[in-house]
Amino acid sequence: MSVQLESSWKAVLGPELEKAYMRELKQFLVAEKREHTVYPPGNLIFNAFNHTPFDEVNVVILGQDPYHNVGQAHGLSFSVPPGVGIPPSLRNMYQELATDIPGFRIPDHGDLTAWANQGVLLLNATLTVRAHTAGSHQGKGWEAFTDKAIAELSARRQGIVFLLWGRYAKNKAALIDHRRHHILTAAHPSPFSAANGFFGCKHFSKANAFLEQQGIEPIDWQV
Repeated sequence: MSVQLESSWKAVLGPELEKAYMRELKQFLVAEKREHTVYPPGNLIFNAFNHTPFDEVNVVILGQDPYHNVGQAHGLSFSVPPGVGIPPSLRNMYQELATDIPGFRIPDHGDLTAWANQGVLLLNATLTVRAHTAGSHQGKGWEAFTDKAIAELSARRQGIVFLLWGRYAKNKAALIDHRRHHILTAAHPSPFSAANGFFGCKHFSKANAFLEQQGIEPIDWQV
């Protein structure tokens, strides 16, 4: 696992990379790759951090695991590379955007890099996964690393909008100082739960309203 981490994030998280749990995680990944395919490719594991520098994060959308099927994962939560079919949860996100953001046109692709480049940190709690095996790299150390990232954003920054969808993401609210930041929660956009409170949550327009109140450029959600 060659760590290519954007400089502002490296200044914040560099000490984490030297801790015992990260060394153990690296050993796990080396062994895992001997026997299995692991997603995303090594150069994309830290893609979310590399597209969205620490001081430029204005919105956080938290996912759980990378997609585990061929070609889907590229280091940004809910996003897939160009040419890959749009996953169901992202399709539901687009459906919500179409009802929430005037003029939003549902794209024919699932690449959310344009959001990341505008300050939307698309962070999965676990940054790798074994092919075709959801949740296979949970509990190996990634959660400690990404929890630290969230805690550092909470402590060092102000006015970030955190979008926490589903029970797993909502539990991360404990890491965030609600006096300094805006936390929006809803059901997960998965087809199994989107109708239970994700549809109609209007999180995308609400996030932009919070940003504009602070004099920050709103996100252009069209991709």
